[in-house]
Formats: sequence, C-alpha cells, structure tokens
Amino acid sequence: MSGGRPTVYNEELLAAVKDYIENYADHGHAMPSVVGLCMVINRSKTTIYRWKEEEGKESFRDILNKLIEKQELVLFNGGLSSEFNAAITKLALGKHGYHDKLDNTQAAPDGGPIAHDHTWTVKVVKPDA
Repeated sequence: MSGGRPTVYNEELLAAVKDYIENYADHGHAMPSVVGLCMVINRSKTTIYRWKEEEGKESFRDILNKLIEKQELVLFNGGLSSEFNAAITKLALGKHGYHDKLDNTQAAPDGGPIAHDHTWTVKVVKPDA
C-alpha cells in the first residue's frame, strides 16, 4: 500500500483553478500567482508542478500556462500604470523573460569593428632643463 494522501485532481479542481485566474483579486491577491493558487486550492507547489508534467493532465498544463500569461499581463500593465512598485515589477517580469540590458560595446554602423584611418606617432621629448 502506498503512502500519501489521494489526489483530488478532477473537474471541480480545474474549475477552481480557472476561477482563480479570473478572480484572483477576490482572494486579496494583487496578481495571479502559483503560490496564490496553491493557497486557494490547498495544494503545494510541488504538487502543482508535478501535475503540470504528468501525462493525462494536459488541461491542467494549459490552464497553468494561462495563469503565467495572465500574471505577465497584470505585471506589465501594473508597471506601466505605476500601480505596482517598479523594482518589484522589474524583478517579477525578469521571470517572464524581460530584462533591461545596457550595451556598452562600440561598433561601426554595420556591426563590425570601428575602422581607424589614421596612425599614431609617439615622440619622446626631453624636458626643458
């Protein structure tokens, strides 16, 4: 006999997950999140991520991907409208592939090295005595 509690993966659970994605604010959440979902459906992140990968649970995978996409949209809009703290928004959007990058490389307009058409001459001079 195997240990652990039995799974409660069913249509009722899928409906609760869909409801959370649309009504996360009703739970006091500023944005939808996996950890928020875990609290609402009373399951651990380990279980959520295991279900995402299990064969036969493609519907859950699609719904969870929708949660991630909704989170990205809410973060993006909240950051643009200044509703969310800029530093936290930037940090969270980093998980969605957004990054600010400063490029200090110097290149010619074609992307190649900058050509120099002059020569340098170094001349050693004696200081005045």
